[in-house]
Amino acid sequence: MSATEQAAAIVEVPLPRLSDSMEEGTIVTWLAADGEAVTRGQEIVEVETDKATMPYEAEVDGILHIAVQEGETAAVGAIIARIAPEGVAVEAAAPAPAPAPVPAAPAPAPAAPVRENGRRVSASPLARRIARELGIDLAALVGSGPNGRVVKRDVLAAQPAVLASGAPLAPVGSAPAAPANGTPAPAAASAQASPAADAAKGAVERIALSRVQQTIAKRMAEAKQAPEFVLDAEVDMSAAIALRERFKQLLAGGERKPPSLGDFAIKAAALALREHPRANGAFAGDAVELYGRVNVGVAVAAPDALLVPTVFDADVRSLGQIAADVRRLAAAGRAGRLTPQEMSGATFTVSNLGMFGVDAFTAVLNPPQAAILAVGAIRERAVGRDGALVLAPTMVARLTCDHRILNGADGAALLARIRELLETPELLAL
Repeated sequence: MSATEQAAAIVEVPLPRLSDSMEEGTIVTWLAADGEAVTRGQEIVEVETDKATMPYEAEVDGILHIAVQEGETAAVGAIIARIAPEGVAVEAAAPAPAPAPVPAAPAPAPAAPVRENGRRVSASPLARRIARELGIDLAALVGSGPNGRVVKRDVLAAQPAVLASGAPLAPVGSAPAAPANGTPAPAAASAQASPAADAAKGAVERIALSRVQQTIAKRMAEAKQAPEFVLDAEVDMSAAIALRERFKQLLAGGERKPPSLGDFAIKAAALALREHPRANGAFAGDAVELYGRVNVGVAVAAPDALLVPTVFDADVRSLGQIAADVRRLAAAGRAGRLTPQEMSGATFTVSNLGMFGVDAFTAVLNPPQAAILAVGAIRERAVGRDGALVLAPTMVARLTCDHRILNGADGAALLARIRELLETPELLAL
């Protein structure tokens, strides 16, 4: 095979665009070693995007040649690996890159941890960062995550043994190198200044944010740029609780589970949005975009972040279907297996902290959505009924609205309809 034919036989593996908002990604784990034979359809790498950590498959059979190492970040479309037929030398056959100015030599990247059997250690990005900061060898840990993956709790569990051994809390050489002009790198300067500046606070632990956490922080800062207003409604949940009890009786002994009261809130919001389409939209500079589908984002607490996967077409899905979707999405979120598609497309969000005993809270807008509904715990409160005060199970529903899209009357009408649907829950089951 000539050099030209060898070059043509090499398949480049670009960093894929796994979501509409993705601009770059971080290589979390190579699932195949450099120089290892891979087959088409085999998962070869896990990539951390701004929304989730996703596996990526090989598109051809061949020998894997890794170009971007674990922990490194690359732009969408950048070549992270090449797959070549056995016997083809990638270095010799690959086209030479265009000349470019030679930058200052970076510090060598730490070698990916490998177990005694030669297999790379599968670990979450947060676990890798904490292990690197504490000087803990991931290869010595037994993972408790999915498929034996090392997660945060495994690294923290190993920390007492490291402290007892007198080992340094961070590997030697982990501080960033100074730039060529001799000016200390900001991170290095901060690391040197922190102990003195924060001596009164005791030891300072600096935890790097994951890409998902950075994205959440950025979006929350964006949300505060929107002029917002907040409306409250106290909802009598007596009828909803009674209907759920009826569902539990009907489904007793079967595999299906009854919808939760949080699922009732999702369905009520979706139906109300269909009647108030302006709330199912977004501010777009000189216009307001109204969406044809009602897709409700559901806040899910994951180990390292608050995620908002999407229940698509919630206005036309049954309560049972919504309940099944929410359980599946919540399980995937806790396991770190939500796909970018499941994290995209929401036109409205419902956040529920009632299970934590929170009576009421103000949820932050999820840009560019027009509104977000926050529901709290159900409490026995005094309500007026037929001219008398009685105790009834009530819930505070709080609506945060973007004033650029909705005015006070718009928000009030939407919240009133949500309350009406929750207090007449038979309408949710029709």
